[in-house]
Amino acid sequence: MMSLAGKKIVLGVSGGIAAYKAPELVRRLRERGADVRVAMTEAAKAFITPLSLQAVSGYPVSDSLA
Repeated sequence: MMSLAGKKIVLGVSGGIAAYKAPELVRRLRERGADVRVAMTEAAKAFITPLSLQAVSGYPVSDSLA
């Protein structure tokens, strides 16, 4: 298993059915030591909530340009 310790990753989640896999991806990246931040589109919210991604990443989710 490759270590990602010290790596910073930004995961972009868009409005496709695969968005439901994002929390598992974030969890696995964090298990390997990565610092993961998430940005998502409005359309992605139809498949997954920002709160669920915040829970697994440990950071607030960016969901707007403001």
